[in-house]
Amino acid sequence: MPQLNPAPWFLILFLSWLTFLIVIPPKILAHQFANEPTVMGAEKPKPESWNWPWY
Repeated sequence: MPQLNPAPWFLILFLSWLTFLIVIPPKILAHQFANEPTVMGAEKPKPESWNWPWY
């Protein structure tokens, strides 16, 4: 049974994982988001109270 010989399959597995670990992560980490979050002030704004009439 040739599928039990690990020599060619291990090399294919190793090279494919090497490709995934070397080529793909820099492409993902270089991704820039369209809207970077802005830093808000440390003081939280005071919420306004509701002026709803109670009928």
